Amino acid sequence: MSSLLYFFAQEVNIYPASDLFLRHRLQMVEELWESVLRQECGQTMVDLLRQLRDLCSPEGQATNDQASSVFKLIEQLNINDAIRATRAFALYFQLINIIEQDYEQRQQITRYEVGGEPGTQETLTNTTSPTISQVPETSLNSGLAADLVNINRQANSNGKQKGTFAALFPHLYQLNVPPQQIQRLIAQLDVQLVFTAHPTEIVRHTIRDKQRRVVKLLQQLEVVEKRGGNGVHNWEAAELREQLLEEIRLWWRTDELHQFKPSVLDEVDYALHYFQEVLFDAIPQLYKRFKYALASTFPWLEPPSKNFCKFGSWVGADRDGNPSVTPEITWQTACYQRNIVIERYIQSVKRLINLLSVSLHWSDVLPDLLESLEIDQSQLSDVYDELALRYRQEPYRLKMAYVLRRLENTRDRNLALYRRQTPKSDVPIYRSGEEFLAELRLIERNLTETGLTSRELENLICQVEIFGFNLTCLDIRQESSCHSDALNEILEYFGILRHPYNELCEEEKVAWLVGELQTRRPLIPAELPFSPKTNDIIETLRIVRSLQQEFGSNVCKTYIISMCRQVSDVLEVLLFAKEAGLYDPGTAVGTIQVVPLFETVEDLQRSRSVMRQLFELPLYRALLAGGYAAIQGDRGNVSPSPHPPISPSPLTPNLQEVMLGYSDSNKDSGFLSSNWEIHKAQKSLQHIAEEHGVTLRIFHGRGGSVGRGGGPAYEAILAQPGHSINGRIKITEQGEVLASKYSLRDLALYNLETITTAVIQASLLRTGFDNIEPWNQIMEELAARSRTHYRSLIYEQPDFIDFFHQVTPIEEISLLQISSRPARRPSGKKDLSSLRAIPWVFSWTQTRFLLPSWYGVGTALQEFLSEEPEEHLQLLRYFYMKWPFFKMVISKAEMTLAKVDLQMARRYVEELSDPEDKPRFEKVFEQIANEYYLTRDLVLKITEHERLLDGDPVLQRSVQLRNGTIVPLGFIQVSLLKRLRQSKNIATSGVIHSRYSKGELLRGALLTINGIAAGMRNTG
Repeated sequence: MSSLLYFFAQEVNIYPASDLFLRHRLQMVEELWESVLRQECGQTMVDLLRQLRDLCSPEGQATNDQASSVFKLIEQLNINDAIRATRAFALYFQLINIIEQDYEQRQQITRYEVGGEPGTQETLTNTTSPTISQVPETSLNSGLAADLVNINRQANSNGKQKGTFAALFPHLYQLNVPPQQIQRLIAQLDVQLVFTAHPTEIVRHTIRDKQRRVVKLLQQLEVVEKRGGNGVHNWEAAELREQLLEEIRLWWRTDELHQFKPSVLDEVDYALHYFQEVLFDAIPQLYKRFKYALASTFPWLEPPSKNFCKFGSWVGADRDGNPSVTPEITWQTACYQRNIVIERYIQSVKRLINLLSVSLHWSDVLPDLLESLEIDQSQLSDVYDELALRYRQEPYRLKMAYVLRRLENTRDRNLALYRRQTPKSDVPIYRSGEEFLAELRLIERNLTETGLTSRELENLICQVEIFGFNLTCLDIRQESSCHSDALNEILEYFGILRHPYNELCEEEKVAWLVGELQTRRPLIPAELPFSPKTNDIIETLRIVRSLQQEFGSNVCKTYIISMCRQVSDVLEVLLFAKEAGLYDPGTAVGTIQVVPLFETVEDLQRSRSVMRQLFELPLYRALLAGGYAAIQGDRGNVSPSPHPPISPSPLTPNLQEVMLGYSDSNKDSGFLSSNWEIHKAQKSLQHIAEEHGVTLRIFHGRGGSVGRGGGPAYEAILAQPGHSINGRIKITEQGEVLASKYSLRDLALYNLETITTAVIQASLLRTGFDNIEPWNQIMEELAARSRTHYRSLIYEQPDFIDFFHQVTPIEEISLLQISSRPARRPSGKKDLSSLRAIPWVFSWTQTRFLLPSWYGVGTALQEFLSEEPEEHLQLLRYFYMKWPFFKMVISKAEMTLAKVDLQMARRYVEELSDPEDKPRFEKVFEQIANEYYLTRDLVLKITEHERLLDGDPVLQRSVQLRNGTIVPLGFIQVSLLKRLRQSKNIATSGVIHSRYSKGELLRGALLTINGIAAGMRNTG
């Protein structure tokens, strides 16, 4: 609509004169939105929304003068109007998000249609977005949405796109990077993205489906409009607009809140949806982009393997704190994944049967194809009887018909396994993706030898190489104490130790574990007489063994230990793996890699000694190498094993994966300290690995928000120590990040391309600044000071816990039905140690504090500057210019500081605090506010900006505009939370708070959480 959000029109003049398409699209969507609101709610609601929105400041934040009038207006709303206003703003935000994503995808398509971006040094080294000072002034009549998206368009049209293959390889050529180095790196390139089930996806998938339908209708409308210049197709455009109106009205009448707590298999379905809709078809294009860009600059270099970018998943396998993830659920997840991928292969093979109509009358075939047809005839005689006559001169069609039947048989077997039924044993199937791939390569080779090609077949081969029959590799994760407690129970049951295992010191534990890991004598009986928790640990490893036997070792070969603190944590899991037949102590060959996850600051600091001790254990070093034979020859005869002998190790020789956690280290010590400890850990772990001849792969446990390691992946990877990457990286992707990155094909491709180019660039173009010891010492001091100040508030301020629980919607967030996993670890306490990092960050985001992303930074910088004000300020500015790590830290802090709205946050404190607690809570708020202003001012000094994000005007305006429209939602949330909490107190009376039920108020509060999350485009 043209006037509802008009007030920014006088502030922003950024429309390119030729930007007719985008203005038309935004105006149309806003008009549709207004029309829906008028039809569903009446003009009064439209007027109310305008009134609420106009009460916000031009800077996009609440102010003291206006806050009281806004709040007074909102306090007078009845619950129905409050809910409708909330839903209207939330719907508006999601429509604008759709426009942004669709436009970004359109820009990506346009870039590749015109031949990609030129690669220059400026493209890769200048991280400052282009300015908009030269944009011609035009009249504005489309309000906030047009401002927001036009800024993004301006950035895309003004500059060269960094992070693309087309820009990377010319840049490497200009810098004279030796081609041999590039080739070595390409050969070992290994990018893994792991989808997780963390509870950060607040939008229902029913709503996601509606969003996708809106996108498709917009794309259809664009096609019609392009060919309808003469007016002939105007009726089609009108019809599509009517369909959009219908879709938005249906959306308006759809409940935004999850109707039930999702099961684990629901979460599996949610996560795998992105593979079905986008990634399965997009991935072959990523390989082609790499191949063609490389050939255009280095035509003599070999492209990487087609599966240089792979995917993993924790969904259905991550049991850390989630009792709903059982061994049976993990089995069903693997079956479900295989069914998805085989169904897609079946569709592709059917298309190839229609496509490969080559006749023996006009083309020859090689003898090996004819031989394979004879074998197929003997094994699948029913297919031969049915189709041999039809395809008697069309060998490729006949061959693909046999392939199709084997795939269908494999699918049917998989469905039987999913249902725990006995599958048929007398039908030909594919035992693995490799068998299927061999058949496809046979056909490809025959086509090539006779001068033919098939892109459809080439794409299918690429998909099979990447996804196999498993789609993703499942990572098992469990918390370290679960293993020690289980082992303690087992040893007490059998009376093996004189003292309880958990009472042993670390040296005694390691000594006993090493001894036990060198014997094939079984420790755990087949029948399990232990507690359910201990049985679950044992059965989880047994199900991994079953999975590997049925699906192949690639389906699940990683076991992650969260809260890993010492060597015994790793050896305990290896012992359970031995008992399940996943590790052979006689040969030291294993089929599963144990991955320590170091999360808290203390654990990150301890990670160096833990990994050094592990690498110095002969049995562990042999396991990494692929067995004793790989490092010292055959050990000779060994005693019989209770399990069938393990074949040669399927694990990559001498590769150790280590996971580093961003979330808990941030919650534990603050943003600056967390990032520095992770940075240091990477360097020291790489050094230790190199000392022992081990290749290291760092697994980054990043969340969506800055407080959990989130932010632009390209810049984050470039800020890592170069030696810690070396062409290998593994990263978690979760929650709303999945929707923003992988909902549309070309956006998904661009995201994967930027990650890959960053890995290559960080590996080949190392700055050396990470190794300047005086700089490291300064960062050490800054991190320590920041951590001290952060912990003085979070853990030492006696009123902070009460403050957090009263002034943030943490308890209401815990009631959202967005995850199968509880918001707290199972300690039974409502303290910070049991609270998971995601709801912790989520709460601070809703209230506009965003405290985990910046608190403590200002004090650390101020204490450093107070020693030598001028000299140290110049030094910090130099760090910002030259040191990628420091620039990343300051840039992330600057971005989150720009999203903070302390006036809005103050409203939460004033309205939600109990009257008797207000005096002490005001002190906590002032402490937070003082740190905010200090941090903001010092960040501006270092960056030499007048305002936050002046170096990135596109992001700056986008943040301001989103902030402004979120303000009314914040006021509504405070009002509803206040009413809800007062309604819980039976003694509370008053007209406003007694006329609505607790359920109505809770529903309204939860809807505001949805709306603010949509506007912030971030939860936890």
